[in-house]
Amino acid sequence: MQNPLKQIVKAQKEGKAVGIYSCCSANEYVIRAALLRGKQDNSCVLIESTANQCDQYGGYTGMKPADFKAFVESIAKEIGFDTNKLFLGGDHLGPLTFTSLNEDQAMKEADELIRCYVSAGFTKIHIDTSMRVADDDVNARLSDETIARRGARLAKVAEEAYAKLLETNPDAIEPVYIVGSEVPIPGGAQGAVDEGVQVTKPEDFKATLATFEKAFKDNGLDHAWSNVIGIVVQPGVEEKDSGCTEYDREKAVDLCAAIKDFDNIVFEGHSTDYQTKIKLREMVEDGIAILKVGPGFTFMMRQALFALADIENELLKDKASHFKDVLDAAMLKDTKYWSKHYIGTEEEVALKRKYSFSDRCRYYMPVPEVKQAMQTMIQNLRTNGIPLNLLTQYMPIQYTRVREGLLENDPEALIVDRICDSIDEYLYATHQSELF
Repeated sequence: MQNPLKQIVKAQKEGKAVGIYSCCSANEYVIRAALLRGKQDNSCVLIESTANQCDQYGGYTGMKPADFKAFVESIAKEIGFDTNKLFLGGDHLGPLTFTSLNEDQAMKEADELIRCYVSAGFTKIHIDTSMRVADDDVNARLSDETIARRGARLAKVAEEAYAKLLETNPDAIEPVYIVGSEVPIPGGAQGAVDEGVQVTKPEDFKATLATFEKAFKDNGLDHAWSNVIGIVVQPGVEEKDSGCTEYDREKAVDLCAAIKDFDNIVFEGHSTDYQTKIKLREMVEDGIAILKVGPGFTFMMRQALFALADIENELLKDKASHFKDVLDAAMLKDTKYWSKHYIGTEEEVALKRKYSFSDRCRYYMPVPEVKQAMQTMIQNLRTNGIPLNLLTQYMPIQYTRVREGLLENDPEALIVDRICDSIDEYLYATHQSELF
């Protein structure tokens, strides 16, 4: 069955400023918010898991791709979201988490990673073989030919996995592919200084695409190539500790003009977090039709959690969960997810652990003691209630919606609604309700 995501390309080539945002998160509140707003907006929802979140060993979430799919679909069922409008993607699938191995072993692991995603029914696959493995020359740029050769190998595995899937599920939708990976470093830039972002040169984009096409067709993957709908480029955006590098369409004008020469390809933009809704809209208008976002959503969740923690502290004083303190203690106990990203004095780093736009604290939400403190806080607020005078102090937008009868004055409903504020900006930009 043809993948409905091809409608993105069709709409763009018809001159319509229509795209889709990709929710790159394994957080339950974020996923719930995306599905809830999708239902309310009568639009599709694209949720993606990255190679380090979910892999054949469980990733840092403890979920394999099939587990992640079941997790998302269970939330969709609870909300009443039409799963025919739900699309699951795999992001940066390749040897990303196996770079300490030599090519032979790293690519075998990447083969299995791709196989697990496609076999589980994921229908948007970002093939990313741009990273060096152990036996690559550290002093030489990884050639386009090497990247494309490894990418074609993974595409072949994906096609074989889909053929196998059809044997047990004849209605399975075939995957579409995204190639290329000229994106900011994982987790965003480090430090607070904006050193500028180099926009992909049109000639580099065209050369990369041509190299991938040749590698696919040299390996008999003509059909797979027909399902490549997008290429990742750097349009000049960056998510980082201090916020973001804003999209400047004048700097990307030549790159965006170049996509018009291709009838079956759109651009995918990564790290679009914290762009204004106007900038996001400009990106979609300019052919950057797939907008990836992750920490921007969990940052909003963290805002809501901190607001609720402040309300709880006002109400219960020493009997409160002390969620903020528990979270910071967990981050100090295990620094691996933030120490390379937060630079400055002790006081500056302490502030960043809480409030940085990079939102590295998202990695600590599943830590047992953090999760327990969060649950205690939520239960305390449900038991004692959230007074409107405190709600208007700490969550004024949600206060107004509660007063208007649009939102339940419940801590988890408030968290989800705060995330939806950011999702609404993406829906403004993409108009994705027009896709299906």
